[in-house]
Parts: sequence; structure tokens; C-alpha cells
Amino acid sequence: MSRRDEVLEAALELLDEVGLDALTTRRLAERLGVRPGALYRHFASKRALLDAMVERITTLGGERPPNEDDWADRVRTVAGGIREAMLTYRDGARLMTTFAAPGPAAIAGWEWFIGVLRSAGASEQLAPLAVDTIMSYVNGFTIEEQARKSAPEAGIPRAERDAQFRAGLNLVLAGVRSSIEEGP
Repeated sequence: MSRRDEVLEAALELLDEVGLDALTTRRLAERLGVRPGALYRHFASKRALLDAMVERITTLGGERPPNEDDWADRVRTVAGGIREAMLTYRDGARLMTTFAAPGPAAIAGWEWFIGVLRSAGASEQLAPLAVDTIMSYVNGFTIEEQARKSAPEAGIPRAERDAQFRAGLNLVLAGVRSSIEEGP
């Protein structure tokens, strides 16, 4: 593992321990036993570090299902994988909304989603709008889920949260399907 990867892994561990609001380069440097300026050898700025953390979480989203499946099933599988990846880290969903410069994995995921919707009949204008809507739902649901999980009164069982996520995603996908069927 490269030193850059070690810094990135330490940043993700620190995120999990202290949350996004308390994640600072000073704390990260202390954890690594280096001066804060040493981090800039590996990441040009805190923003670059956060973007790399998003990229790492994006790659945890899992494999994309094969093209033989129904387009909506493929989207459900990937959307669920992205949610799981965000849930892997405390404030993972909030972190995902902070990225400024998407990396190769995020770009590939976006292009894959657009390709799936285009192959389902979505227009050139509808496909990116639908992808953005789906991703906004996944991110928003997961942000709420992580916020509620930390609240003492939350206590919603995981199976129930999973069912709520699937039900909401099905509503979004029904709207996308309807828009595809209506055409331009």
C-alpha cells in the first residue's frame, strides 16, 4: 500500500470515529504522527482529500450487474450498493455530497447509469436528469438514515429501513419508467 493510500485509509477511519464535522487535517496528521503540512505531499488540499475519500467510497459500491437484467433491476442493484457503501462510514452520505471534482469511479458510474437509461429508451435529455434524481434520492435517504441512526430515539430496525429505501426507490423508478414511455 502506498503512503497516499495509507493517508486515505487513515482519513476514512477518522471519519468513522469523529464524523465529517470533526474531521480536520490537523487531527489526521496527529493520527499519522506527522505535521499537517506533510499531508499536502499526498493531497494538494483538504478538498482533494475529501474528493479522494468520496472516490474510495464510490468504488465500494460494488459490481455493476450484467446488461441481461431489466434496466430497473440493474439500477436497484447499483443504488443499493451505493447506499451500502455510504453506510459503511459514519457520515458517508454527507461526505458523498461534498465532492467537487468527481474521480474516475464516480464518472464511470455516472456514465454507466446514463447508458442503462439510454438503452431503456430514455432520451439524451431525460437520462442524465433521471440519474441525478435517482442519486439524489439515494444520497438524501442515506443522509436521513445516518442522521436518525445517531439519534437516541431512532431504533428503526435495519430490515424496515431497507424496505423503506426499496419502496422509495421503486417510486422514483416508476416515474422514470413513465417518463421513458411518454417519450420526448
